[in-house]
Amino acid sequence: MCCDLKRRFLLLYATQKGQAKAIAEEIRQQAGAHGLEADMHCISEMDKYNLETEKDPVVIVISTTGTGDPPDTARKFVNKIQDTTLPPDHFAHLQYGLLGLGDSEYTFFCNGGKTVDRRLQELGAQHFYNTGLADDCVGLELVVDPWIDGLWCALKEALLLRKENEGMSSDVDAVSGSLSAAPHIVHELNLSSEVQNLKLEDEGVKSSDVLTQKLVDINLVASAGDTEPSLVRSVPPVSQSALNIPALPPEYIEVQFQGTHGEDPHLSSLISEGTTFEVPVTKAVQLTSKDAIKTALLLELDIQDTVFDYQPGDAFCVICPNNVNEVEELLQILGLSEKEECFVCVKVKQGTKKKGATHPQHIPERSTLKFILTWCLEIRAIPKKAFLRALVECTSDAGEKRRLQELCSRQGATDYTRFIRESNVCLLDLLHAFPSCKPSLNLLIEHLPKLQARSYSVSSSNLYQPGKLCFVFNIVEFPACPTRPVSRKGVCTGWLAELVAPLLHPSKNILDTKGGSPSTEKISIFARPNNTFHLPADPSVPFMMVGPGTGISPFIGFLQHRQKLREERTDWEFGETWLFFGCRHQDRDYLFKQFLLPFRDELRCFLENGTLTHLKVCFSRDSTTTEVAPPKYVQDVIRLYAKEVARVLLKERGYFYVCGDKKHIADGVSDAVVDIISMEMEVDKLEAMKILATLREAKRYLQDVWS
Repeated sequence: MCCDLKRRFLLLYATQKGQAKAIAEEIRQQAGAHGLEADMHCISEMDKYNLETEKDPVVIVISTTGTGDPPDTARKFVNKIQDTTLPPDHFAHLQYGLLGLGDSEYTFFCNGGKTVDRRLQELGAQHFYNTGLADDCVGLELVVDPWIDGLWCALKEALLLRKENEGMSSDVDAVSGSLSAAPHIVHELNLSSEVQNLKLEDEGVKSSDVLTQKLVDINLVASAGDTEPSLVRSVPPVSQSALNIPALPPEYIEVQFQGTHGEDPHLSSLISEGTTFEVPVTKAVQLTSKDAIKTALLLELDIQDTVFDYQPGDAFCVICPNNVNEVEELLQILGLSEKEECFVCVKVKQGTKKKGATHPQHIPERSTLKFILTWCLEIRAIPKKAFLRALVECTSDAGEKRRLQELCSRQGATDYTRFIRESNVCLLDLLHAFPSCKPSLNLLIEHLPKLQARSYSVSSSNLYQPGKLCFVFNIVEFPACPTRPVSRKGVCTGWLAELVAPLLHPSKNILDTKGGSPSTEKISIFARPNNTFHLPADPSVPFMMVGPGTGISPFIGFLQHRQKLREERTDWEFGETWLFFGCRHQDRDYLFKQFLLPFRDELRCFLENGTLTHLKVCFSRDSTTTEVAPPKYVQDVIRLYAKEVARVLLKERGYFYVCGDKKHIADGVSDAVVDIISMEMEVDKLEAMKILATLREAKRYLQDVWS
């Protein structure tokens, strides 16, 4: 370890999409101002650290993925510490603080961090600092920022305590002196002559390593008649406040433009999660009518020439590009349109002040500029405050500069949440709103995250359709709003819809297989197995499925698989199956229904051949003339069959599957099940919730949900 052992702490991060790593890098960057050195590693790099012998404090930043799982990079670590042969004092020497990242839209909030935290405690490790749980649903920074602010004092006390315990009194004095005299560094703002009314107060850097600014002339930002704030305009008290602004992140990437000769890397080189497969799209079907509120498509992929394998209930990922028009627009704004085909060499900047700066893994060392913006960077990402802080230095207009400072400041936290985060503002939106902002390419590479592959549930069975993989999705729509003047489609769903447009028959919405030639369009995919959302291992066990809208997708695979098993295993006993389905209108978005699929009424076939025992449906927007209004939502239908739900779940030890939107579906369904348990077992609601939790733990109440 190269760090000064008297001031060192071990910093571990476990990330799925890069957020935990970015926060760990921020901690490492701030550590220097507090007289500390962070020895930072990905938690998967177990050859570079050893918790069994670690004497210094340990800081862990860990995210959560899937249905409460630790990120892929932490699986090996988690498996190791969950070894049941480890004694209860295995980590009795360890002092640690943990910051968990999660999303309260999901049931198992921050479960990755909670799992590690709980196990370390069981093995004797002690907290030197309270665990923080940050919620991406409301903004990670609401917990992350104050947690980091309080970390330094806790680290100082932990280091002093360790030295005292070791009897190193002389070193205690040295460490105490170096920490209490943490340098009061003033990070200068490069204010142009146009911003003379912004005065930098020389108060030094406080515990959060911030800048303090005072606005002298508020007329720059808002006129007296402006009473409502917006993305580009502030009002009092923010417009009149002295601002606590994050320290300017040091630049660390250097780009060099080269010629146009060469080839871009293969897409597989961008993926570290597993083997990628380039497969043709052989069929596309629109499952909804033209006048439906949402457009749902089913795509069929040909995987017969690959070793790609899956089970019903699994998910897989599609490698998708950014929208070509948005890439061209961004190139134009940056003044780089003429260089889009030029190769770019990306290196770490020599002499950078960023500690531990490394080449971003998702950026090829050499590729064209267009390739980087199309396949590597998430240009739709919501800009983080550190990015806004960096954009301040690229903005020439005084009013625009001030507003960007406000949006990244603590005083402007509410405005950031309202006009950036909740409005899904991206870099392009900012560049339109602040036209004097002209960031460099290296700044984009430093601050824009990796373009993530998109995950979809499998809607087929390899046993039923060998060599085929189907999936269903709604084309995501983002309507125009004050902060985003243009409407957009989802990055992946919009691309897929455009890609398969030639396959969609203009009148029948199905592929005309008799006439045209087969599709040559291909997409790159890789497996994302689901370890739990599978059919019961015992086919005699009954199960219930709740899948409104496109949530029905994995259950089509379940039923296809069950039908094939029934055909092949006539001597087996099969349990009953229930499907609760809901949509807005019976004649517009009843997926897998005959009026839209004349060649295959899948649900009716499952009912007729006995694969599906019970099908219960509801339509939330259809009018009715009956005296008693039918149930609108699947949770209402489930309540009508309370005794059957209780019988399957509690008496027959069956399984209960839910797939759909977390906020509007999964929560409502779980509330209905709790009510049913409470009523049928004659227990109070708290006890019913405990019983449901037990079912979750037993993997008999399973969810595949999204926010």
